[in-house]
Amino acid sequence: MKGIHVTSEIKPLKKVLLHRPGKELLNLTPDSLSEQLFDDIPYLKVAQQEHDAFAKVLRENGVEVVYLEDLMTEVLALHPKLLEPFLYQWLSEGDVKTKRWQDKLYRYLIKHYQGKELVLKTMEGITMKEMEEEMGSSLKAYSLQDRIAPDDDLIIDPMPNLYFQRDPFASVGNGVFVNRMRFPTRNRETIYADYILKYHPDFAGTVKRYYDREYHASIEGGDIFNLTDTVLAIGISQRTSPDAIEHAALNLFNDPECTIRTVLAFKIPESRAFMHLDTVFTRIDYDKYTVHPAIIGPLEVYEIKPATREDRNPDDLQIVRLDMKLEEILEKYTDVDNVELIRCGGDDMIAAAREQWNDGSNTLCIAPGTIICYERNDVTNAILREKGLNVITIPSAELSRGRGGPRCMSMPLYRED
Repeated sequence: MKGIHVTSEIKPLKKVLLHRPGKELLNLTPDSLSEQLFDDIPYLKVAQQEHDAFAKVLRENGVEVVYLEDLMTEVLALHPKLLEPFLYQWLSEGDVKTKRWQDKLYRYLIKHYQGKELVLKTMEGITMKEMEEEMGSSLKAYSLQDRIAPDDDLIIDPMPNLYFQRDPFASVGNGVFVNRMRFPTRNRETIYADYILKYHPDFAGTVKRYYDREYHASIEGGDIFNLTDTVLAIGISQRTSPDAIEHAALNLFNDPECTIRTVLAFKIPESRAFMHLDTVFTRIDYDKYTVHPAIIGPLEVYEIKPATREDRNPDDLQIVRLDMKLEEILEKYTDVDNVELIRCGGDDMIAAAREQWNDGSNTLCIAPGTIICYERNDVTNAILREKGLNVITIPSAELSRGRGGPRCMSMPLYRED
């Protein structure tokens, strides 16, 4: 399957993008956790086993699994001339601005790494110790900063959040948003999507961009939902700004081939626990959604449409606040009667808070009524099964330390209609 085609959150999933956690997790330290947006350090060996179990479940259910690192490796193999600009861009966005350091690191990388190992190394980061082993005492002569830097200092930070492939870009219809991430540590992640979508034969020349990484306002894939082929929902959250939503809406509406005619902006509380819309809300069947109880009351929703007058400016939007219950909004815009919101943790607020923190609301729907969930959320999973859902669980003791669930770890590339 070539190109991208995603018009729903629940239609049968046929192709998905993942990233298997790698040595980037080994470069997390207690002092760097906050900067790298982690609360704890996952145990890599077990995290990889859990992620492999996730991929296995997907394949067993008819989903083609492709990996970010493999697609990027294929791009560089097919287009060798891209290697140099890619690495220099990666170095610059990794905050290596000094030309002589860029040159030295470039030579180090191409000398010691090729193919997939090189791609994985860019995700892992580079330490001062590695360069000392390469250059010996001459390393410290480069600058005053180099002289005072400790041996375990990171010259280029790792990208430990890469296993959450939902966020760097988003599939919307037959196009994509290549996102401007909220925090600098994550914004570098979109380099890979940029190159893959431009140059990989599965995507080159066939995928429109409705948002791009160079835009100024932040938006992330965990806030983007394909409710239907004509309605897109986007969360206004800690990571996605209203300005980005307006920009994206204009690009969608101004493309005559795009079928999206309505954008719903869902305002959720800005907090670490509620970082994206999909941490508190996911669609799991035609008429069913998982939801965290805390967003049912305070949620604000805005309808965004193109301006209606004939002489409208292409940059005009019509924005209306919807004074309706969440269920009523979902029923209206998905054309489904009697929508049911299934609460994470049920009526037990302690269980709801605990299991939402461990992504009890962050499910990946691979077909209507069939969802993949973390096995640790016993209360929520039992409720989902009682409601008639086919719940497939995966181990998550280490993966969940990154604060993201099955939906966060996956980027659908193709769903059936």
